[in-house]
Amino acid sequence: MINRTFRSAHARFDASHFGAMFAPRKPRHPLLRLLVGLLGLVLLAGLLVVGVVVGTAMLALGLVRRLLGRGARPQPLPGNVVDAEYRVVDKPAHTLPH
Repeated sequence: MINRTFRSAHARFDASHFGAMFAPRKPRHPLLRLLVGLLGLVLLAGLLVVGVVVGTAMLALGLVRRLLGRGARPQPLPGNVVDAEYRVVDKPAHTLPH
């Protein structure tokens, strides 16, 4: 019974012309079809080139930023050693496992 209900609802939705309103249609003229196809390929290639250029620019700027940032920081010298005394602190007796 559920199957029959969904089948009839689906058939009613397909029978309406609502879906056809947004469906892309190919032109009938063969030269116009070729022109629309080539326009799509040019658009795809343009987006690909823009993506590669933007990605390359981001990588280049990151490398330049890293190289310039590294030179500005003072590097620690081997003679700069901080001498200190350390003491190991045991855990309190009430938290030790039995």
